[in-house]
Amino acid sequence: MKHFCIIFVFLLAFQSSSAQLFTKEKVANSVDNIDQKFLTWGYFIGFNQYDFNFDYNEDLKDILVDKTFGFHLGLIGDMRINDYMNLRLEPGVFFTTRNLVYDESYFQGTEFNDSDLLREVKSTYVHIPLLLKISTKRINNFKPFIVGGISTALNLSSNQDNPNDNSSGEFRMTKNTYFYELGFGIDLYLQYFKFTPSIRGVFSMNDEIIKDVDPNSPWTGNVSKMQTRGVFINFTFQ
Repeated sequence: MKHFCIIFVFLLAFQSSSAQLFTKEKVANSVDNIDQKFLTWGYFIGFNQYDFNFDYNEDLKDILVDKTFGFHLGLIGDMRINDYMNLRLEPGVFFTTRNLVYDESYFQGTEFNDSDLLREVKSTYVHIPLLLKISTKRINNFKPFIVGGISTALNLSSNQDNPNDNSSGEFRMTKNTYFYELGFGIDLYLQYFKFTPSIRGVFSMNDEIIKDVDPNSPWTGNVSKMQTRGVFINFTFQ
Protein backbone atom coordinates (compact mmCIF):
# COMPACT_ATOMS: atom_id res chain seq x y z
CA MET A 1 0.00 0.00 0.00
CA LYS A 2 2.87 2.38 0.77
CA HIS A 3 4.36 1.76 -2.65
CA PHE A 4 1.09 2.72 -4.36
CA CYS A 5 0.95 5.94 -2.31
CA ILE A 6 4.41 6.93 -3.53
CA ILE A 7 3.51 6.21 -7.15
CA PHE A 8 0.30 8.22 -6.78
CA VAL A 9 2.19 11.22 -5.37
CA PHE A 10 4.72 11.06 -8.17
CA LEU A 11 2.08 10.84 -10.91
CA LEU A 12 0.02 13.64 -9.38
CA ALA A 13 3.03 15.94 -9.18
CA PHE A 14 4.06 15.13 -12.73
CA GLN A 15 0.57 15.55 -14.17
CA SER A 16 -0.01 18.93 -12.51
CA SER A 17 3.29 20.31 -13.72
CA SER A 18 4.05 18.64 -17.05
CA ALA A 19 3.09 21.74 -19.01
CA GLN A 20 5.50 23.81 -16.93
CA LEU A 21 8.37 21.37 -17.23
CA PHE A 22 8.38 21.30 -21.01
CA THR A 23 7.91 25.00 -21.62
CA LYS A 24 10.75 26.80 -23.37
CA GLU A 25 10.97 29.38 -20.60
CA LYS A 26 11.83 29.01 -16.95
CA VAL A 27 8.78 28.84 -14.74
CA ALA A 28 8.17 31.97 -12.68
CA ASN A 29 7.58 30.75 -9.15
CA SER A 30 8.64 30.83 -5.54
CA VAL A 31 11.58 28.42 -6.06
CA ASP A 32 13.41 30.45 -8.73
CA ASN A 33 16.02 31.57 -6.17
CA ILE A 34 16.26 28.29 -4.25
CA ASP A 35 19.61 27.43 -5.84
CA GLN A 36 21.11 30.68 -4.55
CA LYS A 37 20.29 30.03 -0.89
CA PHE A 38 23.18 28.90 1.33
CA LEU A 39 21.01 26.39 3.22
CA THR A 40 17.83 24.67 2.04
CA TRP A 41 15.70 21.87 3.48
CA GLY A 42 13.42 19.16 2.19
CA TYR A 43 12.35 15.57 2.53
CA PHE A 44 12.41 12.38 0.49
CA ILE A 45 10.47 9.15 0.12
CA GLY A 46 11.24 6.16 -2.05
CA PHE A 47 11.93 2.50 -2.68
CA ASN A 48 14.98 0.39 -1.95
CA GLN A 49 16.22 -3.05 -2.84
CA TYR A 50 19.06 -4.50 -0.78
CA ASP A 51 21.27 -7.45 -1.71
CA PHE A 52 24.26 -9.28 -0.21
CA ASN A 53 27.60 -10.01 -1.82
CA PHE A 54 29.31 -13.12 -0.39
CA ASP A 55 32.94 -14.23 -0.44
CA TYR A 56 33.48 -17.92 0.36
CA ASN A 57 36.20 -20.05 1.92
CA GLU A 58 35.41 -23.08 -0.24
CA ASP A 59 33.89 -23.42 -3.70
CA LEU A 60 30.37 -24.51 -2.78
CA LYS A 61 27.14 -23.36 -4.39
CA ASP A 62 26.30 -19.72 -3.85
CA ILE A 63 23.94 -18.65 -1.11
CA LEU A 64 20.98 -17.23 -3.02
CA VAL A 65 19.49 -13.89 -1.97
CA ASP A 66 15.76 -13.48 -2.57
CA LYS A 67 15.38 -9.69 -2.71
CA THR A 68 12.25 -7.65 -2.05
CA PHE A 69 11.40 -3.97 -2.45
CA GLY A 70 11.54 -1.93 0.73
CA PHE A 71 10.39 1.55 1.69
CA HIS A 72 12.25 4.55 3.09
CA LEU A 73 11.77 8.19 4.04
CA GLY A 74 13.90 10.96 5.47
CA LEU A 75 14.98 14.58 5.60
CA ILE A 76 17.42 16.67 3.54
CA GLY A 77 19.82 19.42 4.54
CA ASP A 78 21.53 21.06 1.57
CA MET A 79 24.48 23.48 1.73
CA ARG A 80 25.39 25.46 -1.40
CA ILE A 81 29.10 25.54 -2.24
CA ASN A 82 28.80 27.26 -5.63
CA ASP A 83 26.53 27.24 -8.69
CA TYR A 84 27.43 23.63 -9.49
CA MET A 85 28.22 21.90 -6.20
CA ASN A 86 26.19 21.25 -3.05
CA LEU A 87 26.97 19.34 0.13
CA ARG A 88 24.01 17.29 1.36
CA LEU A 89 23.07 15.42 4.52
CA GLU A 90 20.18 12.97 4.03
CA PRO A 91 19.30 11.09 7.24
CA GLY A 92 16.51 8.56 6.80
CA VAL A 93 14.91 5.33 7.97
CA PHE A 94 15.02 2.35 5.60
CA PHE A 95 12.99 -0.85 5.86
CA THR A 96 13.91 -3.98 3.90
CA THR A 97 13.77 -7.79 3.92
CA ARG A 98 16.17 -10.28 2.33
CA ASN A 99 15.74 -14.06 2.32
CA LEU A 100 18.82 -16.26 2.21
CA VAL A 101 18.40 -19.64 0.53
CA TYR A 102 21.06 -22.28 1.28
CA ASP A 103 21.84 -25.29 -0.86
CA GLU A 104 21.62 -28.73 0.73
CA SER A 105 25.36 -29.22 0.11
CA TYR A 106 26.02 -26.91 3.08
CA PHE A 107 24.48 -29.50 5.41
CA GLN A 108 26.29 -32.64 4.31
CA GLY A 109 26.85 -34.98 7.23
CA THR A 110 24.29 -33.23 9.44
CA GLU A 111 20.57 -33.60 9.92
CA PHE A 112 18.47 -30.72 8.68
CA ASN A 113 14.93 -29.81 7.66
CA ASP A 114 13.52 -27.38 5.10
CA SER A 115 13.43 -24.48 7.54
CA ASP A 116 17.21 -24.73 7.96
CA LEU A 117 17.68 -23.87 4.27
CA LEU A 118 16.01 -20.46 4.64
CA ARG A 119 16.92 -17.45 6.74
CA GLU A 120 14.75 -14.33 6.69
CA VAL A 121 16.84 -11.20 7.28
CA LYS A 122 14.67 -8.20 8.19
CA SER A 123 16.55 -4.93 8.54
CA THR A 124 15.62 -1.46 9.74
CA TYR A 125 18.42 0.98 9.01
CA VAL A 126 18.97 4.49 10.32
CA HIS A 127 20.96 5.64 7.30
CA ILE A 128 23.03 8.86 7.33
CA PRO A 129 24.90 9.81 4.14
CA LEU A 130 27.12 12.82 3.49
CA LEU A 131 26.98 13.50 -0.25
CA LEU A 132 28.49 15.84 -2.81
CA LYS A 133 26.03 16.81 -5.53
CA ILE A 134 27.55 18.07 -8.81
CA SER A 135 25.05 19.68 -11.18
CA THR A 136 25.07 21.03 -14.71
CA LYS A 137 23.82 24.50 -15.56
CA ARG A 138 20.04 24.80 -15.28
CA ILE A 139 18.36 24.25 -18.65
CA ASN A 140 14.91 25.88 -18.53
CA ASN A 141 13.16 23.78 -15.87
CA PHE A 142 15.70 20.95 -15.69
CA LYS A 143 19.05 20.47 -13.98
CA PRO A 144 20.75 17.03 -14.25
CA PHE A 145 23.30 16.03 -11.62
CA ILE A 146 25.50 13.26 -10.29
CA VAL A 147 25.94 12.54 -6.60
CA GLY A 148 28.38 10.55 -4.51
CA GLY A 149 29.70 10.23 -1.00
CA ILE A 150 30.00 8.08 2.09
CA SER A 151 27.46 6.98 4.67
CA THR A 152 26.95 5.07 7.87
CA ALA A 153 23.94 3.01 8.89
CA LEU A 154 22.75 1.63 12.20
CA ASN A 155 20.88 -1.66 11.75
CA LEU A 156 18.25 -1.76 14.49
CA SER A 157 17.41 -5.39 13.61
CA SER A 158 20.96 -6.74 13.48
CA ASN A 159 20.72 -9.28 16.37
CA GLN A 160 24.43 -8.59 17.01
CA ASP A 161 24.05 -8.87 20.79
CA ASN A 162 21.69 -11.84 20.66
CA PRO A 163 23.36 -14.85 22.37
CA ASN A 164 21.41 -17.20 20.09
CA ASP A 165 22.78 -17.93 16.63
CA ASN A 166 21.62 -19.83 13.54
CA SER A 167 21.41 -23.09 15.48
CA SER A 168 18.44 -21.41 17.21
CA GLY A 169 17.15 -19.81 14.01
CA GLU A 170 18.73 -16.36 14.57
CA PHE A 171 20.78 -14.86 11.75
CA ARG A 172 23.09 -12.13 13.10
CA MET A 173 24.69 -9.08 11.49
CA THR A 174 26.80 -6.18 12.72
CA LYS A 175 24.97 -3.12 14.00
CA ASN A 176 27.09 -0.61 12.11
CA THR A 177 27.75 -0.58 8.39
CA TYR A 178 29.74 1.88 6.28
CA PHE A 179 28.98 2.55 2.62
CA TYR A 180 30.11 4.49 -0.39
CA GLU A 181 27.34 5.76 -2.67
CA LEU A 182 27.07 6.82 -6.33
CA GLY A 183 24.04 8.01 -8.26
CA PHE A 184 22.41 10.47 -10.62
CA GLY A 185 19.15 12.37 -10.97
CA ILE A 186 17.46 15.49 -12.29
CA ASP A 187 16.02 18.54 -10.56
CA LEU A 188 12.62 19.55 -11.94
CA TYR A 189 11.52 23.11 -11.16
CA LEU A 190 7.78 23.19 -10.56
CA GLN A 191 5.52 26.08 -9.66
CA TYR A 192 5.70 25.73 -5.88
CA PHE A 193 8.61 23.38 -5.19
CA LYS A 194 11.59 21.58 -6.69
CA PHE A 195 10.92 17.89 -7.38
CA THR A 196 13.88 15.53 -7.82
CA PRO A 197 13.72 11.87 -8.89
CA SER A 198 17.06 10.08 -8.54
CA ILE A 199 18.62 6.64 -8.39
CA ARG A 200 21.63 5.67 -6.27
CA GLY A 201 23.74 2.60 -5.67
CA VAL A 202 25.14 1.86 -2.19
CA PHE A 203 28.01 -0.50 -1.44
CA SER A 204 29.16 -1.71 1.97
CA MET A 205 32.84 -1.35 2.89
CA ASN A 206 32.91 -3.71 5.90
CA ASP A 207 32.14 -7.35 6.66
CA GLU A 208 28.68 -7.57 8.28
CA ILE A 209 28.26 -11.21 9.22
CA ILE A 210 28.40 -12.35 12.85
CA LYS A 211 29.78 -15.89 12.93
CA ASP A 212 27.98 -18.69 14.71
CA VAL A 213 29.58 -20.25 17.79
CA ASP A 214 30.31 -23.44 15.85
CA PRO A 215 33.20 -22.64 13.44
CA ASN A 216 31.83 -25.33 11.10
CA SER A 217 28.31 -23.91 11.10
CA PRO A 218 26.57 -24.62 7.76
CA TRP A 219 25.17 -21.06 7.78
CA THR A 220 28.35 -19.06 8.44
CA GLY A 221 31.31 -21.46 8.35
CA ASN A 222 31.96 -21.11 4.61
CA VAL A 223 31.38 -17.35 4.48
CA SER A 224 34.59 -15.31 4.64
CA LYS A 225 32.85 -11.99 4.04
CA MET A 226 29.29 -10.70 3.63
CA GLN A 227 28.62 -7.16 2.42
CA THR A 228 25.43 -5.28 1.68
CA ARG A 229 24.80 -3.61 -1.64
CA GLY A 230 21.61 -1.94 -2.74
CA VAL A 231 19.71 0.43 -5.00
CA PHE A 232 17.72 3.46 -3.82
CA ILE A 233 15.03 5.19 -5.88
CA ASN A 234 14.32 8.56 -4.27
CA PHE A 235 11.64 11.22 -4.80
CA THR A 236 12.78 14.48 -3.22
CA PHE A 237 10.74 17.61 -2.46
CA GLN A 238 12.41 20.94 -1.65
